[in-house]
Amino acid sequence: MALVLHTGLPNKNAYKALIAAEYTGVKVDVVKDFEMGVTNKSPEFLKMNPIGKVPVLETPDGPVFESNAIARYVTKLNADNTLFGSSLIEYALVEQWIDFASTEIDANIARWLYPRLGYGVHLPPAEEAAIAALKRSLEALSKHLVSNTYLVGDSVTLADIIMTCNLFYGFSRIMTKSFTSEFPHVERYIWTMVNQPNFKKVLGDVKQAESVPAVAKKPTQPTKPKAKEEPKKEVKKEAPKPEAPEEEEEAPKPKAKNPLDLLPPSKMVLDEWKRLYSNTKSNFREVAIKGFWDMYDPEGYSLWFCDYKYNDENTVSFVTMNKVSGFLQRMDLARKYAFGKMLLIGAEPPFKIKGLWLFRGPEIPQFVLDECYDMELYEWTKVDISDEAQKERVSQMIEDFEPFEGEALLDAKCFK
Repeated sequence: MALVLHTGLPNKNAYKALIAAEYTGVKVDVVKDFEMGVTNKSPEFLKMNPIGKVPVLETPDGPVFESNAIARYVTKLNADNTLFGSSLIEYALVEQWIDFASTEIDANIARWLYPRLGYGVHLPPAEEAAIAALKRSLEALSKHLVSNTYLVGDSVTLADIIMTCNLFYGFSRIMTKSFTSEFPHVERYIWTMVNQPNFKKVLGDVKQAESVPAVAKKPTQPTKPKAKEEPKKEVKKEAPKPEAPEEEEEAPKPKAKNPLDLLPPSKMVLDEWKRLYSNTKSNFREVAIKGFWDMYDPEGYSLWFCDYKYNDENTVSFVTMNKVSGFLQRMDLARKYAFGKMLLIGAEPPFKIKGLWLFRGPEIPQFVLDECYDMELYEWTKVDISDEAQKERVSQMIEDFEPFEGEALLDAKCFK
């Protein structure tokens, strides 16, 4: 018998087991046609979980409910993984962060969000207490993430899966950018995690909430049919429904063009530069750098230096490298309009992160500033190409020149 997960989707609690299954290679099927409020009230479901909550995992040895227990079960089905760490202390720390994710993060998000959605009475003092508690927890988490890419060890564990699912729910429903900007390391963490292939396969594209939900007028309650009103709902009166045909016949709205596509044509063709950069294997300064300046169009493109604001935190080389990798991954939305080089500098910590970016248009594109949170972690300075020193610095950054500004070049990553 295959494992069957009884739940409706989307459901962040169900995602915990599904992501764990991606890492362990365990096959988990999600039941089809699950209808919340109906399926979970059926006698068959109540035999598996008497209180009717989801998710429930149906196994050959019987049902398992409670999402963290299900995720643990799926993880342990295949012992050949490190989702519980690689030592006894790491196992304990995984369990520690699972508890923290549940009692400090998930619980406080729920106390803030659910009354606003109508699932309970909204009381401003209670909401203020929930927000304060959540901020305290996020501050503690952020401090831990200053020098850690993952919660435990050097790779994803079950703690990361459960923490991310809980944070994902808050980020997508109520934790707006203005709220999370106080916790840049938590922001880095969540966006790094949701863009991991095994996470993304389950979660899809994650977008942060743009506003806090308005308070519902009254608690949401199941709607009860009114017997007296049934005779009034005659089939003849309901038959003509213009809404559905209109929706079916309505032509799909054309996708809005990116403002950068509406700019006047440029003599610089970005793809040609990217090909020249990638294909030049020798005499790089004479071929690629010269070719870049020959192609460069200051009317159609702009060059920008970026310097990481928190270099004093870059005390561990691999963590610093992961910051840059996550940034480049999230910049994928601008691939059509940008080229970038990111340098990690220094033989000893703290390491410095510096970058050079070429963007279509005279300024950094607004959609990049809006959608890539990492932009706020850097100081951005527009290059003045009339200044020969700045122009030479651009050439050196493209070339991976070492030593760069008198310091060792630890690593260089290209966005193209």
